[in-house]
Amino acid sequence: MNGADVIVFTGGIGENSDIVREMVVKDMEFLGIELDAEANRNKKRGEAADISLASSRIKVLVIPTNEELVIARDTRRIAASN
Repeated sequence: MNGADVIVFTGGIGENSDIVREMVVKDMEFLGIELDAEANRNKKRGEAADISLASSRIKVLVIPTNEELVIARDTRRIAASN
């Protein structure tokens, strides 16, 4: 793969815990990951956000999900196919 372009945090903890996101990328500057601590702390719930510094070679994103909707759609699809 020769590296990564983006790290994405999503779902429960990844989407809602600035502390966990900070801990995951801690000391990864040598990989080109630079977290914008303020953007990470101030990310609004339910909104997508880029929480990396402009100088970061690897983007760090938070992307909201709706896991319940995905489960409901999959359940409906499976039930309809039987």
